[in-house]
Amino acid sequence: MTQSKRRRLHAMLLVVPALAIVLAVLLFPTINTARISLTDFSLTDTGPFEFVGLENYRRALGIGEFHSAIRTTIVFTVVGVLFQGLFGLMLAMFLNKAMKMRGLLRATILFPWALPTALNAIIWRWMYSADFGVFNFLLLRFGLIDSRINWLGTPDMAMASMIFVAVWKTSSFMALIILTGLQTVPGDLYEAARIDGASKWQQFKRITFPLITPAFILALLLRSMDAFRAFELPFALTDGGPARATQTMALYGYRQLFDFLNFDVGSTVAVTQFVMLLALGLLYIWLLRRRERTL
Repeated sequence: MTQSKRRRLHAMLLVVPALAIVLAVLLFPTINTARISLTDFSLTDTGPFEFVGLENYRRALGIGEFHSAIRTTIVFTVVGVLFQGLFGLMLAMFLNKAMKMRGLLRATILFPWALPTALNAIIWRWMYSADFGVFNFLLLRFGLIDSRINWLGTPDMAMASMIFVAVWKTSSFMALIILTGLQTVPGDLYEAARIDGASKWQQFKRITFPLITPAFILALLLRSMDAFRAFELPFALTDGGPARATQTMALYGYRQLFDFLNFDVGSTVAVTQFVMLLALGLLYIWLLRRRERTL
């Protein structure tokens, strides 16, 4: 055996323990969840459990609350990630400019993202309080409203409030990823564009955005997959209310599993969410590869 092959084999052996742990922690629960979703599993029945095929999926898709959770998840993901991408792009372009204490400013904007999601949601829930929240206090103080707003008490307002918290928390994370793409754009391109008389918008349209598209799509991918499985934010901020208006798929599956002990339905929801996440990831990968082929 050559020395290069021995090194390759040695490297593979070093990876095996970590790979085994990852498979045990991730792969086994995934397979077991998929198995349970195909049976009539119940904690009150000692078994053996009967294989029911796709019956649990048919039953779950017939539940209106599950449909509502899917719609809520899609709206939260699409609208939230859209605004996060917009503000993240603006913030990244601002941070890419030469300025004093730029490093400190870049570290400071990551503070909202660094806060734990559950703690972040609890803080915002107090700020949104209709009785003693800071928003109603300031709006009443400056005469912008005549009566207190129940930010988390109506379906549309609660969803908008939850999306606003998500945008505030994670726009800086997207900005950090986009900023890495901005720093790879050669400055000579902008100098040549200015000589040719290109405006700021033309420079952004023809130079900046095309070159940072891979980083932008990567940021969208990471945030979309994170938003699609959102649990801590709706759980700690609104508890899925009012009237389940902010109940995501993850929160609905959690309630089926641990509140109602419907392990077959809860597992079905988890597998459905996994398949949708996989499809979303493949869509973004296809967009990245399509972008690479056009360059």
